[in-house]
Amino acid sequence: MTDHDVVVTGIGATTPLGGTAPETWQALLDGVNGVTANTEPWVEKFDLPVRIKAALKVEPTEVIPRVEARRLDRCQQVALVAAREAWADAGSPEIDPERLGVVVGTGIGGALTLLGQDDLLETEGLRKVAVLTIPMLMPNGPAAAVGLWAKARGGVHAPVSACASGAEGIAWAWRMIRDGDIDVAIAGGAEACITSLPVAGFSQMRAMSTRNDDPATASRPFDVDRDGFILGEGAGMMILERRDHAVARGAQIYGTLAGVGMSNDAYHITAPEPNGEGQTRAVEKAIRSAGLTAADVGHVNAHATSTPVGDVGEANMIKRAIGDHTVVTANKSMTGHLLGASGAVEGIATLLAVKHGIIPGTKNVFNLDPAIEVDVATENREVNLTAALNDSFGFGGHNVALLFTKD
Repeated sequence: MTDHDVVVTGIGATTPLGGTAPETWQALLDGVNGVTANTEPWVEKFDLPVRIKAALKVEPTEVIPRVEARRLDRCQQVALVAAREAWADAGSPEIDPERLGVVVGTGIGGALTLLGQDDLLETEGLRKVAVLTIPMLMPNGPAAAVGLWAKARGGVHAPVSACASGAEGIAWAWRMIRDGDIDVAIAGGAEACITSLPVAGFSQMRAMSTRNDDPATASRPFDVDRDGFILGEGAGMMILERRDHAVARGAQIYGTLAGVGMSNDAYHITAPEPNGEGQTRAVEKAIRSAGLTAADVGHVNAHATSTPVGDVGEANMIKRAIGDHTVVTANKSMTGHLLGASGAVEGIATLLAVKHGIIPGTKNVFNLDPAIEVDVATENREVNLTAALNDSFGFGGHNVALLFTKD
């Protein structure tokens, strides 16, 4: 433990399970499911095969003033909701703006604005297109919105690495602090793209569950009958801080982000490398950068999207890279897949598991796939954890691992 360790002093989230980080955490422990029927008119209009979703529990307009919200895409709205909660949770630290950074990832960005404004252009003409269309649809919009609100001048960045984006945002912030560029960072991910084209596109890939008659059990990570993920929305943010800076101001410390690892498969645009070599490299880098060994990692919060191929490959990787002693869970069984926000939200859950010594169980594992040879917790598991790892993977071969330790 050194003064230059990177610690977490604040958390914020808005998800299908709750409007705040504590609400989301408690819902995970209670086994609440955020997946519901999707009754939007466009589902019927386009006769989409997927008719379920994991929508936000609390609308962002219940938190953000409507005048402000109108100038922001939904993805930017959720980013601000989570960032403001995390900042307040950290005690709203006084910081030189040049020592404050923001890194917020997103997989898709302002899809609702892009598609909505295109509809207006085609049906009502140029004059109806919003003046702020471009800043609302650009992928760096969530990071920019948070950076402007926080007046961060130490650097505002927006990694776009599909479903690894939120975790990568946290990883890059860690590096900025470790390199001495900044002392404090607001970092995480945001996504809000539950609309016709993304659902149609994922459906055409056969990546999503079509268990429309039973939304609550549709997401089944590691189960033999899993048939795909459920599209969700939300945001997760952490306040990362150099330890000596946090201690000097008397901040609460949730735990330490002890190590990070990033790699790429360089194999296929959507499919993971079959042997999990790229994923393994990311995990091993995170453990090595933390100065730990695989034996120290008592818990893995898995990416586990509930796809037939992905879950088995990841489980094999975990067994090979860490071992069968570690306890594995999959939050997406309850939250659905938050795409670019998933790694940040699951990172928060991993951090809290270490802090509180309890791992939320994976729901909907009715028949564990016999090819899954790791210890999957299907009920809440009380464990004294020294270190826990969250892994995230994205289309394009992006792999990110975050390793948290008890403070």
